[in-house]
Amino acid sequence: MASALEQNPLKVAIIVGATRPGRKADTVAGWVGGIAAGREEATFEIVDLADYALPHFDELMPPLYGHYANPHTLKWAEKIGSFDAFVFVTPEYNASIPAVLKNAIDYLAAEWNDKPAGFVGYGIEGGVRAVGHLRVILEDLKVTGVQPGVELTLPVDFEDFTVLKPSEGKDKQVRAMLDALLTEARRPKAEEAAA
Repeated sequence: MASALEQNPLKVAIIVGATRPGRKADTVAGWVGGIAAGREEATFEIVDLADYALPHFDELMPPLYGHYANPHTLKWAEKIGSFDAFVFVTPEYNASIPAVLKNAIDYLAAEWNDKPAGFVGYGIEGGVRAVGHLRVILEDLKVTGVQPGVELTLPVDFEDFTVLKPSEGKDKQVRAMLDALLTEARRPKAEEAAA
């Protein structure tokens, strides 16, 4: 007899947080997805912002109200709302996250709320400032950021600064991040605990 967790595994989105030509986020997300694929307690799906082509935020009402009018917003809300947790893969652009990722986050509210997130950053210094900013942004949306994160540095983890070749131990960092993420995703929500 299958356990409840096996019958209803957690759904986790691995969000590709950059869309520019020559990006590395899609390759990094694929690497994370390959490590995650062996887990039985969750299913993982790569969600590429390039597939959604969201314009600059163009909803009349603030996302907090949940009154989405545009087809692109409704499609994005349906996709993000279907997940229990997120892994954000982000490069560091000028000490923060790419504008396209901030825009995608800003489109929604309830779809992010009360769900945990893990982080994989990359850049000259491992994307730490981008991930730090992302944690603050998501905290305001009631997203619980887990520790540890994964830091990939361009000089060490990318051959010639371009081809992903994670250094020894980075796969263990991904597994530790996923352990923390799934533990947090299984934690009862405050309203469930109060019931």
